[in-house]
Amino acid sequence: DVCAPKKRSKKTVTKTAGKGGKKRKRSRKESYVIYVYKVLKQVHPDTGIFSKAMGIMNSFVNDIFERIAGESSRLAHYNKRSTITSREI
Repeated sequence: DVCAPKKRSKKTVTKTAGKGGKKRKRSRKESYVIYVYKVLKQVHPDTGIFSKAMGIMNSFVNDIFERIAGESSRLAHYNKRSTITSREI
């Protein structure tokens, strides 16, 4: 995704598996959680958010992003363009 905002991920954690000593990395999960939280704090500094509500907000942002990307892709295709610009967005 060229136009995608940079998604911050949860940090990878190395875990030791008992006596074997093998380390296993947890896979990174991209999300908009920290950005939603930062905006919430700008708008309502004294308000918190439940993790379930944050999950809903993350799904919402992903859904809107997919819709905008799909529509701008269609517009670029209609106009025989190979690049999505701010005009299509």
